[in-house]
Amino acid sequence: MIVYDLHCANGHGFEGWFGSSSDFEDQKGRGLVTCPDCGSDQVGKAPMAPAVGAKGNTRSDMAAAVPSGPATASANPVSNIPMPAEVQKAMQALAKAQEQALKKSTWVGDKFADQSREMHYGERDEAPIHGQATLEEAKSLVEEGVPIAPLPFPVAPPDKLN
Repeated sequence: MIVYDLHCANGHGFEGWFGSSSDFEDQKGRGLVTCPDCGSDQVGKAPMAPAVGAKGNTRSDMAAAVPSGPATASANPVSNIPMPAEVQKAMQALAKAQEQALKKSTWVGDKFADQSREMHYGERDEAPIHGQATLEEAKSLVEEGVPIAPLPFPVAPPDKLN
């Protein structure tokens, strides 16, 4: 048996089991391979890595160092299928909204945490700013009640732009 990772024209991913690669092509040609989510028969194979066994001389303790299981899948999501059109549209709208918001905001770089805190405690005038903060700085700001939010998309410092 051969297991293929498949995807439809609408971006749904699923598995298919076939007796051989020609069996897949035959069934697809007859319209028998359809998406279980939407019923589309516009189905293709997703890129797959071959199943290759480990070399006999590899260290067995390496397997313990590599995380596996559901936590890994959710912590490191990877997709090899096209993004659905509605998701692309939503991401584009979100990127445009972020761009508009940043036009009225000042880049403060790594001084973001200090300046946010100063505004919160009335030590400087409030103004829209954006910049960089370490995870520890961000957690500290949240614990102090300083209103902050991460940007949905990364922002390059002005001196790094082309």
